[in-house]
Amino acid sequence: MSDNNLILGSPWEYLPDEIVTDIFLRLPIKSIIICTSVSKTWKSLIQNPTFISNHLHHSYTTTITNNQNLLLIGPHHNELYCALHNEDDPYLSKHTRFDCHPALRFSNGLLYLVGTCNGLLCLSNTHDINRFFLLNPSVRKFVELPSPNVTLHNYFEPSLGFGYDSKTNDYKVVRAVSLKLTEDGSVFQNPQPPVVELYSLSTGQWKMLSAPVCVVYGRQKQAFVNGALHWLASRITTTNDGKNRVHFVLVLDLGDEVFREILLPESCTSVSVYGNSIAMFQIGSYDCSYDCTFNIWVMKEYGLASSWMKVHQNRTSPIERAVGFRRNGEVVLQMFGGRLVSWNPESQKIKDLRIIGFSFTFVGYYVESLVLLDKTANGAVTY
Repeated sequence: MSDNNLILGSPWEYLPDEIVTDIFLRLPIKSIIICTSVSKTWKSLIQNPTFISNHLHHSYTTTITNNQNLLLIGPHHNELYCALHNEDDPYLSKHTRFDCHPALRFSNGLLYLVGTCNGLLCLSNTHDINRFFLLNPSVRKFVELPSPNVTLHNYFEPSLGFGYDSKTNDYKVVRAVSLKLTEDGSVFQNPQPPVVELYSLSTGQWKMLSAPVCVVYGRQKQAFVNGALHWLASRITTTNDGKNRVHFVLVLDLGDEVFREILLPESCTSVSVYGNSIAMFQIGSYDCSYDCTFNIWVMKEYGLASSWMKVHQNRTSPIERAVGFRRNGEVVLQMFGGRLVSWNPESQKIKDLRIIGFSFTFVGYYVESLVLLDKTANGAVTY
């Protein structure tokens, strides 16, 4: 079909680009994708990086204005799909689900959702720790990343991160591995800095980063906030009182690609995004009644270690792990057996979400976007 015979009628040809763009921004993503097949002019406009960026900004604005918050939960155990849930529903009713491409199936291991950012999902595998994918289920495109420069054996447990560098409009994947083991499985005697590699979507390549000497805990959930990735880490220090383990948050700014550290008040079990800052969860030991201690630390002023505050402390029924915060302040907890619940720290009430998770279940916010729509020349696969 030529551009002079648009199915929507010739008057569309004479509309200024600004008006056409404004109309496209208000359409559902499925309708926008259909419009790329109407004419070369429309396809060029929609696949323009500026339009994709403007559409993302509009999506965030619309989400905030209409309170249409979508919570991404997945992947589900032994099933290659993630589900979107309506965050404003107390019981997180299902909005839709995303089925992954068969190419993401692995003969061994489980699918691992590293993180989500601007509509992109970063996926890896618990068995093949050298393979990564970036997937946009809204436009049904994915990119398989090249193998990192350092090939690791599967007995290593990497800490992974995924986020967006707003300075360069680039998406970056990070893999940090503490070399606690040698090839024969013996433990290194001397402290070693983790081996850190960073992948840039814009360059399509991995590169090595210098990191401080520390141990980054493997296969932990990342927290991406304020343009930086956050992981739990520790190191052994020697003082007059002997050797002590210092616990801190290892922070990687994706803009300058430099590490820094935020000291912790106590040892914690996981880190989570908390608004524009971070929070830490502590799950203590169990007593004879199988109850456990569950504490929440919040950093009131981001980046300032002295602003850590223990905001909640209580004893609760057996918790396997804290998954993350909801926008209403409730915490999604995974109980033993996989049951996901939503816990209100103020009222201490628990709601069963009627969702079964597993050890790698991810919970995070999602926004539909057109990211990757312009990446056909960079190896993006449409499915």
